[in-house]
Amino acid sequence: MIRILATAIAVLFGIATLFAGGRVLLGSDPGYVVFRPLLVYNVLMGLAYVAAGIIFWRSARAGRNAAAAIFLLNLAVLLAILVLYRTGGDVAVDSLRAMTLRTVVWLLLCVAMSWVGRSRAAPTSG
Repeated sequence: MIRILATAIAVLFGIATLFAGGRVLLGSDPGYVVFRPLLVYNVLMGLAYVAAGIIFWRSARAGRNAAAAIFLLNLAVLLAILVLYRTGGDVAVDSLRAMTLRTVVWLLLCVAMSWVGRSRAAPTSG
């Protein structure tokens, strides 16, 4: 059940990220300053999120690794834009909030896939 939920979250989160980022790339105004490198990163990661969801379905171990990689990439980007924001860079607080959400979601997905992997590896009695 956890694997199905994690798969659904990853794929739906990826689709939502692609949709939202794609709209802005096509000219929709989100209502705040857009830091274009972050926008491009997020759209590309939307594809990675969908791919990771597919990986979750196929292999708990590979899924955990994919989620961990995405979490670490998102964390690095979050820290970079936080530094930019605090030094007066052109990063909106909304971007920091959204990147924080992405980072937390992928940390939770990594934990979930680690748990799924351990559950499957546990010896059965009987």
